[in-house]
Amino acid sequence: MLVVEAKLKNGTQEQYQRLDEAIRTSQFVRNSCVRYWMENKGTTRNDLQKLCSTLAKNQDIPWVTKLNSQARQSSADRAWQSINRFYQNCRAKIPGKKGFPRFKKHSRSVEYKLTGYKLSDDRRKIEFTDGFKAGKFDLWCSQRTLVYYSEKQIRRVRVVRRCDGYYCQFLIDVERLEQHEPTGQVTGIDLGLKEFYTDAQGNTVDNPRYLRKSEKRLKKAQRRLSKRFRKGKKQSNNYHKQRVKVAKLYLKVSRQRKDKAIKDALALVQSNDLVVYEALRVRNLVKNRKLAKSISDASWYQFTEWLNYFAKIYRIVCVAVPPHFTTQDCSVCGTRVQKSLSTRTHQCPNCKTVLDRDHNAAKNILKKGLKYLGEHLNGTVGQTETDSNALGESDLWVLNGNIENLSRLVEQGISNSDVERIPHYIA
Repeated sequence: MLVVEAKLKNGTQEQYQRLDEAIRTSQFVRNSCVRYWMENKGTTRNDLQKLCSTLAKNQDIPWVTKLNSQARQSSADRAWQSINRFYQNCRAKIPGKKGFPRFKKHSRSVEYKLTGYKLSDDRRKIEFTDGFKAGKFDLWCSQRTLVYYSEKQIRRVRVVRRCDGYYCQFLIDVERLEQHEPTGQVTGIDLGLKEFYTDAQGNTVDNPRYLRKSEKRLKKAQRRLSKRFRKGKKQSNNYHKQRVKVAKLYLKVSRQRKDKAIKDALALVQSNDLVVYEALRVRNLVKNRKLAKSISDASWYQFTEWLNYFAKIYRIVCVAVPPHFTTQDCSVCGTRVQKSLSTRTHQCPNCKTVLDRDHNAAKNILKKGLKYLGEHLNGTVGQTETDSNALGESDLWVLNGNIENLSRLVEQGISNSDVERIPHYIA
């Protein structure tokens, strides 16, 4: 599946208001489904689909009929997804909150399936034909054009409202595969805050700290927003204008992070045949109130998600390993050298190795990944101290044979010298 996003342009204010009405109606249907599930024990997904038809026939809420029937079904599907996720968390007995379904108050999207819209022949315009009759909009797309895909390949269309306008997302049924030229290079990366990541060869990528750089403008904009707030009264137009300005600043930071993550992940995948990274639990790390903002600003989770995505597309091996003791252990002799977070240099008293802290950790991460691959190919996973579940086995694409070369890599540590070309990979 491929998602193509285009901005809806050249629409009148009335047209955008009708899109807002469609979004609010979709939110109403979704909340009605959640309420129905709360009040009726044993509700199934089919019951929620039938409820959509009942709501459309209710004369007390005539605006529901205006929304396309398949858009109503999509809203019911969203409600069922939250309900099903709650059931799964309860069965798995995860600690803490289980994610009980909540009512939406500020929805920003409405989703159509195969009807309710019509694309022009040149794929540059879209017209919404449901009861709200939002009319035609121009599609501005900078990533990919829709000309290369037929209407049968477009499975869903979602309208998303953001602070800088309205966007249209197309879910296209197409398999994306890119050609990867084997480079014979393997690497492990250590994610950090001083440097965004350091690889096993000692190369580093800077941490841009987009939120930190924008804090001065954000504080100034938020001060102006707070001065325009009137407690207990209806907010003025100046308040809403300033609220949009603050939202745009945060949206810019979010887009900068996403762009950085995509570019770094793509460059890493294209230049290596094997990438090993540490499986960090970012949700637990951000509980540290002194480092939470810096960790969130680094967007490690988003980077690893794009890394796995591009690894699938380019069909290379990508392994997640547990980060335990990767910083403390010596990458040469394995001696455990305790060091605090402020100690940035690894100095081994046993073999006298002196390395940068992150460089040493990246070497250990790569060794862990190579060891796990060797165990996986030899069928010994689970028989050693390595835990296959902790290593993120779902993120692994296995090498197609040639275990001897892999064993030689393990013996040589992380050296890339005289490494034979890594064979083709299978998904």
